[in-house]
Amino acid sequence: MKLLSNKSNLQVLYEDNHIIIVNKRAGDIVQGDKTGDTPLSDVVKDYLKDKYNKPGNVYLGVVHRLDRPTTGIVMFAKTSKALPRLNKLFSDKKANKTYWAIVKQTPEIPKDTLINWLKKNPKNNKSTAYHKEIEGSKKAILHYKTLKILDNYTLLEIELETGRHHQIRVQLSSIGSPIKGDLKYGFDRSNKDASISLHARRLQFTHPVSNEPIDVIAPLPDDPIWNACKG
Repeated sequence: MKLLSNKSNLQVLYEDNHIIIVNKRAGDIVQGDKTGDTPLSDVVKDYLKDKYNKPGNVYLGVVHRLDRPTTGIVMFAKTSKALPRLNKLFSDKKANKTYWAIVKQTPEIPKDTLINWLKKNPKNNKSTAYHKEIEGSKKAILHYKTLKILDNYTLLEIELETGRHHQIRVQLSSIGSPIKGDLKYGFDRSNKDASISLHARRLQFTHPVSNEPIDVIAPLPDDPIWNACKG
């Protein structure tokens, strides 16, 4: 897919009157937090303000988020009409999200469904996976398949049924396949850029205003191991 823009390191993958979809870099935060770092939402607002010569404030609604060390597709609403419709799209699980992850340990089963109950600990911002329901836990379901086995790593494709805190990270770790660079969930060393090798690769949904099918794919990070996953 041709990128619409690469200004200020912002990769715009899709844009119309109601929606803008960008390719998040590792380290970017989607919304402002206690770090005070400039969030991606502000970068997108500046892009829109500059592109359309808009005076005053620019409207932008955050539809969903990605963890700071991950990369890939993030969608924003450009209008107040689109935001509640996009929120409903996600809450009704009508947006199909596909992720790619690089792991060191190839799963014993090449293709499987993982069902766990996850409980978040807000003190260390970490979730734990359990095989049965416990107090305060939430059911988590994902489907994965092995796409490519490299010399030292394996590329997995993941489809989520639920959207829990750190779900892909903790569930893959629970089968002995933590994501490359993910120290929090058991990988033995960090990536040089402090990323983890988890990429929101594809987003498919029906446009909430035009009802047209939308299918967006985010290019992979420019990194030797990600490059080996291409083709």
